[in-house]
Amino acid sequence: MSAPEPARETLTYEDFGRAARELAQQVADDGFEPDIILSIARGGLFLGGALGYALDVKNLFVMNVEFYTGVDQRLDLPVVLPPTLDVVDLTGAKVLIADDVADTGKTLELVKEFCAGHVTDVRTAVVYEKPRSLVRCDYAWKRTEAWIDFPWSTLPPVVSRGGSGH
Repeated sequence: MSAPEPARETLTYEDFGRAARELAQQVADDGFEPDIILSIARGGLFLGGALGYALDVKNLFVMNVEFYTGVDQRLDLPVVLPPTLDVVDLTGAKVLIADDVADTGKTLELVKEFCAGHVTDVRTAVVYEKPRSLVRCDYAWKRTEAWIDFPWSTLPPVVSRGGSGH
């Protein structure tokens, strides 16, 4: 007898639009006015852009973070990929970090640590937060244990460039 299929949650672009607006409202209702929205690429780019418009924030930055994958291995820690963000751009700012999901929370933890000591305030916003996440996000649209199918990554790429696929 095989193990049961893990629960899946499918996010549509329409759901995502609603999630982004509701997250923006959470941030606004909390009285937090970020100077900068820092998206974690690639999944966080969608939310970062949407929050930028909804919260009227024009300073959008990106950090490329990936769990480094070698041959059949995945390290336990994420790494920042170039080009790296200059902390001078963050100094004294109120930063809202945006990502699609807080799964283990290690990526968000890395980015928060990167900001620490330079920024006035740093908060996190995600579409989904998993219960096992090390980071308790300030703003989460949904909390779930399910595997999430995001609309931007469910279909295979139009072209394959031989990369890791992430």
